[in-house]
Amino acid sequence: MPNMQLNAFIAALGLFAPASALLRFGCSGLTVQRLDPLVNPGMNPSAHLHQIIGGNSFNASMPAESHDLAKLSTCTSCQFTEDFSNYWTAVIFYRSKNGTFKRVPQMAQAGMEGTQGGMVVYYMSDALFDTAQKSTVTAFKPGFRMLVGDATYHDREEARKFRQLTYICMENQGTRAPESISFPTKPCPGGIMANHRFPTCWDGKNLDSPNHQDHVAYPESGTFESGGPCPATHPVRLPQILLETMWDTRAFNGDAADFADGKQPFVWATGDSTGYASHADYTFGWKDDSLQKAMDGHTYVSAPMLKTQTIAQQNQCKVPDMVGEDIDGWLQTLPGENPVV
Repeated sequence: MPNMQLNAFIAALGLFAPASALLRFGCSGLTVQRLDPLVNPGMNPSAHLHQIIGGNSFNASMPAESHDLAKLSTCTSCQFTEDFSNYWTAVIFYRSKNGTFKRVPQMAQAGMEGTQGGMVVYYMSDALFDTAQKSTVTAFKPGFRMLVGDATYHDREEARKFRQLTYICMENQGTRAPESISFPTKPCPGGIMANHRFPTCWDGKNLDSPNHQDHVAYPESGTFESGGPCPATHPVRLPQILLETMWDTRAFNGDAADFADGKQPFVWATGDSTGYASHADYTFGWKDDSLQKAMDGHTYVSAPMLKTQTIAQQNQCKVPDMVGEDIDGWLQTLPGENPVV
């Protein structure tokens, strides 16, 4: 992705600020499969379908104690070639009135045209697009992994546990507000953006925990964006990771009956039709201390201390199909036969 194109896009949104300090980069899709080495390690297939980006060492089993992704991967689908991390979310499906399902494709953001599937990833030391990002954060360590959200949640009260897992009903590529925590209930002319923001405080000891969540926490008060302090139990301030996935729902907006009476036709691969089951997984895989150097450098998007590759090169990094099931046609059931809730 040419940096000039990306900076021009951000400038057009009124967000360009040369003093800012954040990483923002695109990643092509590495694979779409029913695998989840965090929640269902070694299980093939796993419970529901995921879309994955990052290093090509991704597999059904990725034990933290022996899985240095930067050493095991030979390519990455992300723009920065030092980032062999893996990031994944569930997949969104359209449910037709006759009960069949069609996987919703992903689309590239402006300035990243040509990217096949994937997401846009942010690492931040302060609020998104803050013009004076000078806070110190500690980069993740080899073997670090975490999960945000819960695939079993189906109501607003449950979802309150997690902050800023949101959706944007996009009018166009520049739409970034308002955000909702449930699926939009009207057709979205520019598609639906799903946002996943991870916790930003770490206990400083454990690279993981049994539920992949207890070793990290949200700020004790306020938010990451407001500079809220970390709790004493989790005193180490981490970069905030934000994942943006643009789901191209435009082909499914034509039937007004799909959106009548507050209904909407989209479901996560888990079977969730509310949007509250939104979740995302992360396994750290930056090479050596490259991420720490980038965060310490307070750079803006381009990160001159990091190496980049072209979108064409990103698109070439894939992993083989290890499950072998139809995920692209009109399906009678969701992969894994997950019921719609």
